[in-house]
Amino acid sequence: MIDVLKKITEQRIARNWTEYQLAVHSGLPQSTISSWYRKNMLPTLSSLEKICNAFDMTMAQFLASENYTELTARQIELLKKWELLTPQQKDALFDLICTIV
Repeated sequence: MIDVLKKITEQRIARNWTEYQLAVHSGLPQSTISSWYRKNMLPTLSSLEKICNAFDMTMAQFLASENYTELTARQIELLKKWELLTPQQKDALFDLICTIV
């Protein structure tokens, strides 16, 4: 079974977001997010959906194992644009992404 709070934390940290930044991106009050951890509570489905939207992922992606391959519309758009790049542009973009992540 997935540990929802742990997964939220992992996704937040991967983006270098504080709880406050997650609240801003998700539209949820920071106090709500903090209370999940203090009280060891799970977010409601509507709150989890907002969290997933902030992370630019579907709820299925969030809840699935690491091998899940369903893509969001934005990810599909990115891949379509990737295909239009030259090999040199792809290398340069990949190198840039690696310096950020």
